Amino acid sequence: MEKTVRTTPAPSRSLPAAAGFAAAVLATALVGGVAAAGSGGVYARLDLPAWAPPAWLFSPVWIALYVCVAVAGWLVWRAAEEGVAAFLAVYALQLLLNAAWTPLFFGAALYGAALVDIVLLAAAVAVTLLLALRHSRAAALLLAPYLAWVVFAAALNAAIWAAN
Repeated sequence: MEKTVRTTPAPSRSLPAAAGFAAAVLATALVGGVAAAGSGGVYARLDLPAWAPPAWLFSPVWIALYVCVAVAGWLVWRAAEEGVAAFLAVYALQLLLNAAWTPLFFGAALYGAALVDIVLLAAAVAVTLLLALRHSRAAALLLAPYLAWVVFAAALNAAIWAAN
């Protein structure tokens, strides 16, 4: 029986890839950050459900989640021998959907459109997690809190849309 040996990319290729994933996630975060300027006031004026988190909680949660998303992407790229194209496509899609949500919700006050976006985002994150699992259990575990938060945020978005 022939043994297969897994190899990881050389550090000269791996570090630029890590920087690329970090840059892609940072770009997503920056779009949200720019669109969220003044969102604290908007959030405070909304009719919120009793279970809505305080406004100050969103920034630290998103910072931690964005780090996990970037590391997860890099781990899959590093571990994948083949079949990474589908992961990368869905990974990019979820970043685009993520970037679109804040301008829709806070920038344009289109709560229904934002809900459609975040439901699609949750589906894309779930597929991203499943595809990651094929290559790296650690990457999938890093994506699990992201999926949980996006599903929670979708429920919050739905409640806000219904009440406002």
